[in-house]
Amino acid sequence: MSSSNDTNSGVVLVKYNDKIVRMFTLATIFWVTIAMLVGIIIALQMAVPQLNITGWLTFGRLRPLHTNAAIFAFAGNAIFAGIYHSTQRLLKTRMFSDGMGLLHFWGWQFIIALAAITLPLGLSQGKEFAELEWPIDIAVVLIWVVFAINFFGTLLKRNEKHLYVAIWFYIATIVTVALLYIVNAISIPVSPFKSYIVFAGIQDALVQWWFGHNAVAFFLTTPFLGLMYYYLPKAVNRPIYSYRLSVIHFWSLIFMYIWAGPHHLLNTALPEWLQLLATVFSIMLWAPSWGGAVNGILTLRGAWHLLRTDPIIKFLVAAITFYAMATFEGPLLSIKAVNALGHYTDWIVGHVHLGALGWNGFLSFGMIYFIVPRLWKTELYSKTLANIHFWIGILGILFYYVSMLAAGITQGLMLGAVDANDRLVYPDFVETVIRIFPLFLFRALGGILFLGGFILLLYNVYKTIKQAPKELPDDTVQVKTSSTAPVHVEHGHRKLEGMAATFTILALIAILVGSIIEIVPTLSINKYVKTEKKVEPFTPLELAGRDIYVKEGCFTCHSQMIRTLHSDELRYGPRSTIEESMYDRPFQWGSKRTGPDLARLGKKYPDLWHYMHMEDPRAVIKESIMPAYPWLITSKINFSSLGGKVSLFKKLGVPYSDEDLSNADNHAKEQAKKIAEGLKKQGVKLDVSDREITALIAYLQALGQKGGE
Repeated sequence: MSSSNDTNSGVVLVKYNDKIVRMFTLATIFWVTIAMLVGIIIALQMAVPQLNITGWLTFGRLRPLHTNAAIFAFAGNAIFAGIYHSTQRLLKTRMFSDGMGLLHFWGWQFIIALAAITLPLGLSQGKEFAELEWPIDIAVVLIWVVFAINFFGTLLKRNEKHLYVAIWFYIATIVTVALLYIVNAISIPVSPFKSYIVFAGIQDALVQWWFGHNAVAFFLTTPFLGLMYYYLPKAVNRPIYSYRLSVIHFWSLIFMYIWAGPHHLLNTALPEWLQLLATVFSIMLWAPSWGGAVNGILTLRGAWHLLRTDPIIKFLVAAITFYAMATFEGPLLSIKAVNALGHYTDWIVGHVHLGALGWNGFLSFGMIYFIVPRLWKTELYSKTLANIHFWIGILGILFYYVSMLAAGITQGLMLGAVDANDRLVYPDFVETVIRIFPLFLFRALGGILFLGGFILLLYNVYKTIKQAPKELPDDTVQVKTSSTAPVHVEHGHRKLEGMAATFTILALIAILVGSIIEIVPTLSINKYVKTEKKVEPFTPLELAGRDIYVKEGCFTCHSQMIRTLHSDELRYGPRSTIEESMYDRPFQWGSKRTGPDLARLGKKYPDLWHYMHMEDPRAVIKESIMPAYPWLITSKINFSSLGGKVSLFKKLGVPYSDEDLSNADNHAKEQAKKIAEGLKKQGVKLDVSDREITALIAYLQALGQKGGE
């Protein structure tokens, strides 16, 4: 029984479901370990490329695993633990369904396990933070619906009329993440684990960063703000500093955040009006973001002494401080001049980890230290260990962030340097890699320190749970029934807080306004494509090579977007146009340049150069830190699948002829044979006419050769 009634006193005894909170808490601790271990591995691979030891353990395949594990496994489980724990107490009722809670838990862990298997195997859609293939996408949506029903069902049966500010942020999170994920994941499958997104080129770029930026906003920000609004006042035993500020913070944040996605595409072929719109709303975000940070920090008024004595308060306050730092830096990087310096460099990597480690990580650790003793009915094993964890974690974050900030600014300045004769000061991209290489070691050291501090949490939690009593009864609370509660006349926002359905609809409207204005105009691509700039589609063999490029995660290190910057044009050639990527699914504009841009790579080097470069990059560029891909020489091309891919692209508007469709595999074999014969004349002994290396060479040689300039 979850509740009982005392009809004489008008009191309901509510028993919370704490078992599900314990499960999500332990899952959080487990998955953060995995996410950080993979992060350290890929950081070391940047410094020691020989650590890319096999196909499924290369940087290109592990990097998406790291980001998905950090976002959906670590942060996701932390969010669910905090929401299930705090929602019941704020609404004074048990969760709507214990069964749905269990389905949510095990379904989410199953999805994470599938991601951990498929991403190293190269089964990827090639979209930042959205690499999972279509069957897993469907599973994510279904489990999210289960979570939403359980949450909103709890709202309906609540015993507390008014929705506290934390609940507002949970509502915005659940509604917006569903919208973002579903729209961005619309794709058409061609096999059990291969699909193509329906959007192409600029449309895909805009939808992807509408999703990608707001995945940060509504999966890594709004739910954690909800947790902050609950756990910080609980930890200091004081109300939040300002109710009015929390109202302004919530509505302005969810309205403005959704507009800012295109700031990831500044100085590109994106229409100028969208770039300006993103810049304006990004700068405006300074106000609500810092308003929330101030509201959190000033909650400690009169309790500053707790910062010296309580490690939980240290973690929570440091998390809010890192949130303030990250939300200052984000709008700063959205100014086009600053973006020109920082975009595509390690500064962005440092910026992301400032939020991920400092904001999400520290807030999660503070929450864990707070709820574990309460869930297991005991005292925290060691405050001393928690304090040591805090300082080691701070040191790790500083090592990581400062090294990446220095690396990013250094690389950005070097790549943009032009002398008095209008020539590049550093014409070879690898020169910048050599200069910042020592900072890769400092980044790895920062990650190791952060993990080292977390190991203390692991031990501390283990010892805390070990000393817990065998029986762990769920917490209970006595709640007065509505018939005995006093009636007050309410106005304004206070009245809205008692209307859960209306509140949710208004939050959805606030989110939809920016989304519609940002995305809908670009769905009519003819407005932006110049018809005189004809573009030829990739041949079937080049399509196969493009899929290999995506499978190996080459997009994680190379862009295919020459920006409107003079230095970019001097280095790579004429700026990229919208037309050049109009058939690309997914788009390949990129978000990081660990290596040079590839938009004009085609015909720059002979086929043999590409063959040697993939077999052993250091054979052609001594200082390269790129992984070797020798398995591409032995892995065979799946020619039989090409007809289905060409057919799908034709249906999606790519101008393939009926003959292209009916003879896709034969055309691919003919083109592969020509490339293989050329390689043989240049000294390659193996017959590679049916090998993946040949398809990849065909694709790389086609880049920038299809027209559209």
